[in-house]
Formats: sequence, C-alpha cells, structure tokens
Amino acid sequence: MRINNFTSYRFINFETCTRTIMTRMQNSKSTNNEFLVEVQNVKKSFKEVNAVKGVTLNIKQGEFLALLGPNGAGKTTLVEMIEGIQQPDEGSIFITGKQWKSHEHDLHKIIGLSLQETRFMDKLTTLETTRLFASFYNLDFQRADEVIDLVGLKDKNKSYVNDLSGGQRQRLALGIALLNKPQVLLLDEPTTGLDPNARREIWNILLQLKNEHETSLILTTHYMEEAEYLCDRIVIMDQGSILAEGTLQEILKQSGEKEVIEFTLVENVSSKILESQQFAISWDDKLQTGKMIMENVQNQLSHFFAFLQQKGLTLNRFNYRRITLDDLFTSMTGRHLNE
Repeated sequence: MRINNFTSYRFINFETCTRTIMTRMQNSKSTNNEFLVEVQNVKKSFKEVNAVKGVTLNIKQGEFLALLGPNGAGKTTLVEMIEGIQQPDEGSIFITGKQWKSHEHDLHKIIGLSLQETRFMDKLTTLETTRLFASFYNLDFQRADEVIDLVGLKDKNKSYVNDLSGGQRQRLALGIALLNKPQVLLLDEPTTGLDPNARREIWNILLQLKNEHETSLILTTHYMEEAEYLCDRIVIMDQGSILAEGTLQEILKQSGEKEVIEFTLVENVSSKILESQQFAISWDDKLQTGKMIMENVQNQLSHFFAFLQQKGLTLNRFNYRRITLDDLFTSMTGRHLNE
C-alpha cells in the first residue's frame, strides 16, 4: 500500500513537471520568425504606477519604428525592457527569437543603444572615448576610427568631450551605439535639445544605416517631424497603452481624414463664451487662440461663422489645414505630444 501511494505520488509530480517544462519551452520560443523584435502583452509597474499596460508590437528587419508620446507615456520603460535593463512583470520579449534570460551575451552583441542622457569622461578625447568603448566589444581601433568618420567627428578626434557641442556629443553617443554594427538600434530621444541642423545631421546618419545595413530602429521621440521623416511605422502611446499604430497615413486615415481650423478673435474672451453643443472648440485663455477639428470644413464653416456672429465676435486670423499627429493625439487625450 505504501509502495502504491509512493508510485502514484511520483507519477503526479512527473506530470506536473512535464507540463511546467513544456510551458517554459513554449514561452522561451519566438512565435514568428518574420520579426526581429517581438513584444508580447508586456506589463510593468512601479509601486502604484502602471507604467506599461499590456503592450504588444513587432518590428521587422530594416524597419524604423517611432514611439511617440508625452512624458510618462511609458515609452522609456518599454524601451528599457527591450534593452534588457528592466524585466517585465508579465509578458515576453524576443529579439531574433531569443529572450534576455540565458541569452544576455548573444543579445548584447547585436544591440546598440543610446539613452536619454549620456555621460562621458570629460578629460578623454573623442578618439580615446570611442576606443575605450570599442575595447568592451573586443574591437580593434580601426572600427573606432570608422565610427568617428561615420558620425562626422573626424576633425574632433583630439578634442576633449567637455569641449564638444551638444550636437557633437549626441553624434558621439550615436557612434558608440553603432560600434558593434547592431542589428537592432534603440535610441531614447536622441535629438532632444538639439538645434534643427544638428537634428538633421543625426537623421541623415540613421537613414544611411538603414539603406546600407538594414538596421532596425526603435526610436522614442517628442518630435512629430522626426517620426514622420525617419520611420516606416509610428506607435502613439499614453499612460502605458498604445492609442494608435501604423504608417503615418494609416493613423491619420483612422481619424477620418479630419481637418483643422485655427483662429484668433478681435475680442479677448474666455473659453466659457465659446462653449457650444454644435462645435468642439479648444480655446486657450492665455494665448487667446482657438482650434477645432472638423469632419467636413466645407459643410460646417458657414455654421461656425454664424455661431461667431450670434456671439457678437469678430475673426482676426483664420487658418485651415489637414490634421496632424499632434492634433490626433490631442483629440484622444486632451494633451499635446510635447507636454
């Protein structure tokens, strides 16, 4: 009797172990070889803050993906999980079919990253800094020289890092991220604070990488123009969730291809005066500027003019344009992308 009980006990546990092993094997494998990066229902919380709420997205080889959203949207947390800096509370992340656990060494070889703020040793030159990081990958000095040339810092070889401009430091950070010729490049707001010329220089370097090496890019940014210029696909995030995803045209088409009216008035008024059941007018009391998103301007414009006349208000300036990502985001959340 004791032997039977013992045998039964061992058999039950063997079944349990087998199910556990099979589940782990299934979870440790990528579901689709088409994608270079797969993020599957990923969640991450910090105390009472749900930073990322069940996000799923995929990136193909050679694809540039932009993550747009204001501060606190969850962009940086999501990128840090893809980078392996943070661990998801739930969900799975695969890079070339591998997860970070047990594959750190392999994944470090194929990933390049640049964080929001990069700090270097001020009293090292540009060349010394690049060669230092090249040594971490067991790369020779020739590769360091190639990268300096690629990011346009050859004439700054002997300059100390603290003597570089903001744009030059960003190019140095990008160069270091490119040392290992990464398959996947993750850039967290790489052009924040740069002037338009410096920003364009970074863009041109990234497009060159895409054309010549089919590098995949995950880019977080506040700049709509940056996302539109660089990226094949755009993901708009807010409060840890994805609000919209697709190409620029696909996302704008989801809005119904609406149109935007911007205007100012001769009179100084408050938003309360412009409240209407017919029109959703967004009025800035401080700047004294108004905006409306309309389904069909041609049909609704005469009614808007009649509404102003009824209120005894006079137009000062008037502008009509197509809807942008920022307009769409504002209509979804009540906030601008750069807030």
